[in-house]
Amino acid sequence: MKISTKGRYALRMLLDLAEHQNSGFIALKDIAARQGISKKYLEQIVPLLNKSDFLLVNRGFQGGYMLAKSPEKYTVGDILRITEGSLAPVACLEQSPIQCERSADCPTLSVWKGLERVINDYLNNITLQDILDEQADRYSNNYVI
Repeated sequence: MKISTKGRYALRMLLDLAEHQNSGFIALKDIAARQGISKKYLEQIVPLLNKSDFLLVNRGFQGGYMLAKSPEKYTVGDILRITEGSLAPVACLEQSPIQCERSADCPTLSVWKGLERVINDYLNNITLQDILDEQADRYSNNYVI
C-alpha cells in the first residue's frame, strides 16, 4: 500500500486548519502557501472533504475553510479512506464479503487480514490533535542556550 499525494496533502491541509482553528475561516491560498502545495491541487481535494462533512465553508470576500469538528474527532484513518478509498493491502480485501474465488482455500488470506487490521487499528488511533500535540512537544523540548 502506498499513500498518494492526495492523501498526504489532505492530511496536511486538515492539520493546517486544526493548527489555525482559532483564526476563523482560512483561505485556501493561505494553506497552500504555508504548506507548499499548489492551490489548484487543494481545490481538487476540497470536494472530497466537503462531501464527507469534514469542512465548514464560507464563500465570499472573507471566505475560506475551517474544520467542522474539533481536531480530536478526525482520525488519520478516516482522512485517508476519504482520499484513498480502501486501505486494504491486497485487492481481495477491498470487498466485503470477499469475492475472490480462492478465498476459502487461500493460505495467505489470514496474513493479509492481519495486516489490514494492524493498518486500520494504527491509523484509526491517531487524530489530528495527537499530531498537533506531538509537534508541540517536539518544539517545546527544542531550546538552545
